[in-house]
Parts: sequence; C-alpha cells; structure tokens
Amino acid sequence: MPTTTMDPPAPSSRPPQGRPARVLYAEDLPDLRELMRLNLLRSGFQVETVGDGGAALQRLRAGPAEIDLLITDHQMPGMNGLDLVRSLRLLPYQGKVMVYASELDPEVNHTYRRLGVHVILAKPVRPALLRRVVETLLPAAR
Repeated sequence: MPTTTMDPPAPSSRPPQGRPARVLYAEDLPDLRELMRLNLLRSGFQVETVGDGGAALQRLRAGPAEIDLLITDHQMPGMNGLDLVRSLRLLPYQGKVMVYASELDPEVNHTYRRLGVHVILAKPVRPALLRRVVETLLPAAR
C-alpha cells in the first residue's frame, strides 16, 4: 500500500489568480512521464516533463518562479532526486516539492524531509489519489 507524508500547503505557493498551476515532473521512464502528464492535464494543470534531475534543475534555474510544483522520481541516471532537491534549495524556488518514488529507505526519506519536501508518495498509486495529492498542494490552482 502506498504511503503518503504531507505537510499542509503554504499560501505563498499558490499560483496567481487566473492561471493554472504549472507542474514540472522529473522521471527517467518515458511511459511514466506521459502517464503523469495526461493525469495532471485532466485536472487542469500545465505540465512539463524532463528525463532526469539535471534537466529539471536546468529548467528551474531558467525560471524558478514559473513552476509551482516540482515532482521528482528518486532513482534517475545522472542527477537523482535527492541531489536535485539539494541543488534546488540553493535557488530562489518558492514552489512545492513532491517526491514520487519507489524503494526509499528510511534514511533517504528522512533526508528528503530535512530538505523540506512537502510530500513523499510511494509508487505505484492510483491516478485519482495522485491528482488529489497535487490538488491539495496547489488548492487554488485550477
């Protein structure tokens, strides 16, 4: 059964009125990227996808205020999710962060929490639950 840990959403992470929330999803498996994109589009979110943590970091460096939620896998080639979140904390990124991954050991999970990750969601999860979690993080975004 998937586990979810979540803090309450912070009002400052809400996108401005009149525009949909923008989500960046970092995942190395193309099929999962596409499933996530389609799932979140159904809820009215704008979704960008990238294939690894390095590409996600590059996108966030180019426009940290343009992304309201980063969703990242943990195990990816090149820069993994943990290294991405560590690097992200050096940017002026004010959005939310969700880790959507399988096989996180307790130490890695704890490190993500120390770095301020808002939600850690274990794969696999039903699409409706995933949408509800994202909607909870970005409540005024649709």
